[in-house]
Amino acid sequence: MNAPVTPGAVTRGEIEDFLYHEADLLDRWKLDDWLKLLTDDASYYVPPNDKPDADHRYTLFTVADDIVRLRERIIRLKDPNCHAEFPPSRTRRMISNVRIDGIDGDLVEVSANFAIFRHRRNEPVRQFVGRYRHKLKLTDEGLKFYERRAILDAEELGPMGSVSFLL
Repeated sequence: MNAPVTPGAVTRGEIEDFLYHEADLLDRWKLDDWLKLLTDDASYYVPPNDKPDADHRYTLFTVADDIVRLRERIIRLKDPNCHAEFPPSRTRRMISNVRIDGIDGDLVEVSANFAIFRHRRNEPVRQFVGRYRHKLKLTDEGLKFYERRAILDAEELGPMGSVSFLL
């Protein structure tokens, strides 16, 4: 699906298409397909709002997963015993203001804004708004996520409820 991209040829349009495809996979709960968009050494972070640039080794993060933990998270999310997400939430992701912030070898630094609307039975609609800072890797298979940092704008997470799904 993703054509190989070379550092001199990557465009914002290609990156937008990649991010829109990823959002669609997550909204449709195609979690195994989503995992294929990650490198074998990918990282996924949701840092604290007051320290978005912090190092996960020295600061308490909401989420700080490596690829092994991400794969385990997907197994749990697909399990009917995962009460926080069974039946799965209905989500709708909006991605905007996509920018290429830099290219370093085969890594492309990308930022984008997001709004995620989460619907669950007998609960109010929850809104998760913030910005992504991605490091995308240019591979022979196309773009892949090397690092995702989802920085939430909310001052506190309590009113938003559980962050049991992928941001």
